[in-house]
Amino acid sequence: MLRATQSLVASLPEGAVGLDVPDDAAVVPMPDAPPGTPSLVLTTDFFTPIVDDPRTFGRIAAVNAMSDVYAMGGVPRFALNLAAFPTKTLSLDLLGAILVGGNEACTTEGVLVVGGHTIDDPEPKFGLCVIGTVDPARVWRKRGAQPGDALVLTKAIGTGVLSTAFKRDAIHAGDEPYEAMVASMSTSNRRAAELARMVEVHAATDITGYGLLGHLLEMVPADATIDVELSAAAVPLLPGARELAEKGVVPGGSAANFAFVAPRVAFDDEVPVAVRKLLADAQTSGGLLIAMPEALAEGWVASFGPPASVVGAVRAGAGRVRVRP
Repeated sequence: MLRATQSLVASLPEGAVGLDVPDDAAVVPMPDAPPGTPSLVLTTDFFTPIVDDPRTFGRIAAVNAMSDVYAMGGVPRFALNLAAFPTKTLSLDLLGAILVGGNEACTTEGVLVVGGHTIDDPEPKFGLCVIGTVDPARVWRKRGAQPGDALVLTKAIGTGVLSTAFKRDAIHAGDEPYEAMVASMSTSNRRAAELARMVEVHAATDITGYGLLGHLLEMVPADATIDVELSAAAVPLLPGARELAEKGVVPGGSAANFAFVAPRVAFDDEVPVAVRKLLADAQTSGGLLIAMPEALAEGWVASFGPPASVVGAVRAGAGRVRVRP
């Protein structure tokens, strides 16, 4: 398998983004295309239901899948459905509702669903393969943040804690935390990407399963020549997330994330334990984390509006991350 991967890396055309330094999506130049032709952006993502309503689940899964294209600076164009469904135990009407929700999200984004594939599976799963385009001269990578940059986060975090609370009946549909969670996961990153393309962006990623700190460490690898100082107080939290985390409502994936990032992250003593855990909370359909010059960041955040926030600063260094209160 390793040899096959190395062969694929070696065969990548110039300007491609692939397995050499993994990113949010693959970027492949159009074969034999004249200069200036947009490159293709390709990605796929799917997961099990995190809400009970099938239409809402379909919408969230589609928004999440399209997010990786936006995180590369691209625009999603086409999609293929990916569905697994227990046809012998659940009504096909539920699958239909999931597909309707996904198609609604795609239609809102101007994305055309052109096909897909379904298999029989004991546990429902849904997502998309998404194909987009990007200006090859303006592809955003996870790595590229520079000393003097600010880090901007465009969505509040806490969906992992809140979805776990929902599964444990600690919150319910109609409660403010639940509705805020669903609204956040259903919100596209399209506007964030559109506004970011108007300014100078040095690096970007979207916040999903590895949590804010996990994805931040992808932007600041151990061999980096930068350090990042993250302001815990500046990170927006979804309603109820901190209180639930303080009660120990933390999913296993988030706990695993925290154990993984802890050796490379220095926390000031004043940062509460619950907040530390939330910074590693596994997100679904999270916001964009964007590195841009500090001089642009506050104005950009004001233009975007809440819940976007300047959450960190990049300095020259050696791949260290510090979290201050």
